[in-house]
Amino acid sequence: MKQLARRAELLASARGFFAGRGYLEVETPVLVPSPGLDVHLDAFETNGPTALRYLSTSPEYQMKRLLAAGHRRIVQVARAFRREENGQRHNSEFTMLEFYRAFATMDGILADTEQLVARLTEGTVRLGARRIDTRPPFARISVAEAFARYADVDEAAMLHLAEHDETRFFELLAFTVEPKLAELDHAVVLTRYPTQFASLARRCDDDPRYAERFEIYVAGVELCNGFGELTSEPEQRARFLADQAERTARGLPAYPIDERFLAALASGIPDCAGNAVGFDRLAALACGTTEIADLLAFTAFEL
Repeated sequence: MKQLARRAELLASARGFFAGRGYLEVETPVLVPSPGLDVHLDAFETNGPTALRYLSTSPEYQMKRLLAAGHRRIVQVARAFRREENGQRHNSEFTMLEFYRAFATMDGILADTEQLVARLTEGTVRLGARRIDTRPPFARISVAEAFARYADVDEAAMLHLAEHDETRFFELLAFTVEPKLAELDHAVVLTRYPTQFASLARRCDDDPRYAERFEIYVAGVELCNGFGELTSEPEQRARFLADQAERTARGLPAYPIDERFLAALASGIPDCAGNAVGFDRLAALACGTTEIADLLAFTAFEL
C-alpha cells in the first residue's frame, strides 16, 4: 500500500526544518523559456501563450534570480519534469526539494542537507535487516579517491576519462563505484567532481580541474546534487554555449539560453550555495524502501 500519509508527514517535517532555519518558501513557474542545457537531461515541450515553453527540469534559474534580487535563504517544494526517466528511483514527474543560501559555502549547504536527512530518517535507514547510519557528519570521499579505491583508476586516468571518454567515466561510476558506495553501512558524500560534469558549479579554489559539487548516497540511492554556485556571468555563458554545441553534436534539442538568468548573474548575485534533493527518494528511504513508487499516489505507468 502506498504510504501517502507518511509521505505527507515527512513533507511537513521538511517544511518545518527549513522554516526553523529562516528559509522563505517560494514558488516559481513550471512553464519556463529554458529547461536547462545539461546534456544528460531532456525536457517536455509545450506551447506557451506567446512562445515555446518547457516543463521545468529544476527551478534553479528562477531561484537564483531571487537570490540576485536580495533574498537570502529560499526553499521550494517543486514539481520537476524529465523525459524518459521512469523506474525504481525515477519518475518523469517528481518532487524536488531545492534550497539556496546567499553567502553560504558548499560545506554550509551540505551541513544543512545532512541535518535534513538525519531528521527525516531519524538517524537510521532500515532496509529489511540492513541498518544505514544517517547521523551527521557523513563520510566524505572525492571522485578521484573513489575511482582509485573502488575502480583501480588513478587520478590522472580518471581526469583523462572525464575529458575524453565520458561514456567510460560514467560506466565506471555507475557500475563499479556506486555499487561499492551502496555496500557502506553509513551515508556518504561524493565530492569534487571534474569540472566537465558541473556546469552550474564554481571551480574549486585549490584546483580548477574540479568543481564544488557533491552528491549524497544512502544505500546506493543518490539523494541530491549540491553546488557551491557559479556566479560569474561570462563563465556561465561560455559553459552554456559549450553545452548547446554538445547537445547539437549529439543530435539532442539545443534548448535556448535563459538570458534573464544570465542577466541576474551579471547584476551581482552574491556568493551562494544550493542543493536539489530528490524528495521522493528521501521519503522512500525514511519509509524503509528504495522504491519511490511506494510513496507516489500514481506513477507515470499508472496514468
